[in-house]
Amino acid sequence: MAAELNPNTLLAIPLAPLVGAIVAGLAGRWVGRRGAHTVTILGVALSFVLSALVLRDVAVDGARFDATVYEWMVVGGLKMEVGFLVDGLSAMMMCVVTFVSLMVHVYTIGYMADDPGYQRFFSYISLFTFSMLMLVMSNNFLQLFFGWEAVGLVSYLLIGFWFKKPTAIFANMKAFLVNRVGDFGFILGIGLLAAYAGTLHYGETFAKAGELAQLTFPGTDWMLITVACICLFIGAMGKSAQFPLHVWLPDSMEGPTPISALIHAATMVTAGIFMVARMSPLFELSDTALSFVLVIGAITALFMGFLGIVQNDIKRVVAYSTLSQLGYMTVALGASAYSVAVFHLMTHAFFKALLFLAAGSVIIGMHHDQDIRNMGGLRRYMPITWITSLLGSLALIGTPLFSGFYSKDSIIMAVEASTLPGAGFATFAVIAGVFVTAFYSFRMYFLVFHGEERFRHKPFPPADDHAHGRDDHHDATPHESPWVVTAPLILLAVPSVVIGYLTIGPMLFGDFFKDSIVVDAARHPAMTQLAAQFHGAAAMALHGLQTPPFWLALAGVVTAWWFYLRQPSIPAAIKARFGVVYRVLENKYYMDWFNENVIAPTARALGTGLWKGGDVGLIDGLINGSARAVDALAAAARRVQTGHLYWYALVMILGVFALMTWQLWPHLTSLFGR
Repeated sequence: MAAELNPNTLLAIPLAPLVGAIVAGLAGRWVGRRGAHTVTILGVALSFVLSALVLRDVAVDGARFDATVYEWMVVGGLKMEVGFLVDGLSAMMMCVVTFVSLMVHVYTIGYMADDPGYQRFFSYISLFTFSMLMLVMSNNFLQLFFGWEAVGLVSYLLIGFWFKKPTAIFANMKAFLVNRVGDFGFILGIGLLAAYAGTLHYGETFAKAGELAQLTFPGTDWMLITVACICLFIGAMGKSAQFPLHVWLPDSMEGPTPISALIHAATMVTAGIFMVARMSPLFELSDTALSFVLVIGAITALFMGFLGIVQNDIKRVVAYSTLSQLGYMTVALGASAYSVAVFHLMTHAFFKALLFLAAGSVIIGMHHDQDIRNMGGLRRYMPITWITSLLGSLALIGTPLFSGFYSKDSIIMAVEASTLPGAGFATFAVIAGVFVTAFYSFRMYFLVFHGEERFRHKPFPPADDHAHGRDDHHDATPHESPWVVTAPLILLAVPSVVIGYLTIGPMLFGDFFKDSIVVDAARHPAMTQLAAQFHGAAAMALHGLQTPPFWLALAGVVTAWWFYLRQPSIPAAIKARFGVVYRVLENKYYMDWFNENVIAPTARALGTGLWKGGDVGLIDGLINGSARAVDALAAAARRVQTGHLYWYALVMILGVFALMTWQLWPHLTSLFGR
């Protein structure tokens, strides 16, 4: 018999970070810096411990929970409530979110030590953790949408944390607006499902999936389920930064580095991946929606990787890496390998959080210079940051036995097994992306940690160096970060190496996701074929040494080593030779230009037209016009309502005379007509 989960324990998991956020945010002045980070870290630590216990009960004892915690209201039979659904998928997400968040909280003590908004920052990141937990634990669309919007709101606050910095304000507004585009599709999808299923509860909606698949969208011959799933995925495109709604994520690097790790590794950007996996019973009914997901993911995986090659800001290189890896996850979703997508979500959370935090450690050591062209030779000065960055990079490129290898190779094999339209292009994209990922990852690694020590003369000095008088060479000497920064790096490096080896069996080929994810194996055979080829984690790693992805990754590393350590003149020559291609990449395919010069003016013109034509012309003209007409009529009536008796008598006499004339007129005309 399956163990039962205690609802009070489940409730404590999201509420513990919320309490910490409230204390740090509202009482930060009184509790001070130490009190703010203590209460928030304790809250997230408690949440992580409880999540780990829940994961143990779910994985070992088969425990499950799906019930209402609080009923808000009932409208026409549609229940709006707070409820939790805890199974393999949500339990895994709860552990990943709370562990990465805990590491970020500890890291923040060192990174934000001199920032005047110290307490406010801890409040924000703790509130973000609460929002993400409410999202992944929800058992209904209303709570899902609440968590979805809450993480968007808090990310807006975090990206624009340095609110006196113009670029940060622009970045958080850009993130907010782009996500509104995706969220518009998301709420349309939820609305369609609620309207035709008559419920907001996941389980009840999934139970009616067969009926929904028989319906067509009103006025068309499109399948209703296809329209609903594409609308839901548009929401995922915004939140998980898929092309063309990816443009907000690189600019969000304007926020402090800890939130880059929190938002772009394990939490906000993976919300879309989690949501599609949770909705697998619906997506499995529409090959059209799955093909759409597959192609969008393939475009993102390959073309965002290309942009990582030309970046010189250390955080932006990692940001474009995140975009590309989110594309890989999305490709797996489109191939109906939902468990593989979630598996890569988990492994990626650890090594990408590690790389972001390592980048922050480098920034601290470099006295806040982020240009990798000004670095070099840092391994002598920052040994812990160096070795953990190397481990994270090896995991990212899919080195056999590292966590990223198991998830990334599984994605490639799943796509190769897919029979959906677009699978051929997706296969090319994910395989070519292996070389691209290895190249830009080790380009950054070699430029930062090896080669000439360029930080002594800074060939590309930051604009604020002169403004702050930081031109002396002694001040530019790097140093290792304090233990509150390096300890999270070490703790994240461990799962970045071993978590894939330890969990691939139960997560992909066991029953860990048995009641969380639904796959129609007859129509979408990817997972069946993967299971037939799997003979253990060790055997998979040995076989991986013989596969094209391994040799492509090795070729990418060797090429980066040759270009940036042995023959650094080659990149400059290529840039001069292929200047047009370089300009296209440097301008990010001109997507920002298109949005600012085409989309924004069009939206502004449309908004102005709706305002002047709809609001001022129609609404004000019709409603206010009718009010003015009534006012004029009342003014006219007021003139005849004098209150004088003689006037009313005269009007009555005239009225009687007019009535008698009207009644007698036919008789008079006939009389005189004779």
